[in-house]
Amino acid sequence: MTPDQEGLLGKARRNIRSAKMLLADGDCDTAVSRAYFAMFYVAEALLLSKGLAYSKHSAVIAAFGKEFAKPGVLPAEFHAHLREAAEARNISDYQVGSLLTEEATAQHISRAEELLVAAERLLV
Repeated sequence: MTPDQEGLLGKARRNIRSAKMLLADGDCDTAVSRAYFAMFYVAEALLLSKGLAYSKHSAVIAAFGKEFAKPGVLPAEFHAHLREAAEARNISDYQVGSLLTEEATAQHISRAEELLVAAERLLV
């Protein structure tokens, strides 16, 4: 694992911890944003293993699907979870009132943890 990949996974771990604290404090909007960014950083770390880097979130999400989900390197649901978290993050960050529930937010956090574990296994 390269230093850049380790740094991205470290950011993912910190974002997951932050998301859990925010959820415990009742801040679902910010917690889901942190969960999304955790997944995003993991996707970036995985893409680096193929020499790929992108400046747009949409490009990272698309490339993650193409390089890891579509060929079955990782379960396809990880790509779906990343897309869903991105959508939830956009709603929570840019709309005045989101309808995120604690249950849905906790699910996004759990999915971020699962993706992190899978990435750590691949990048050893």
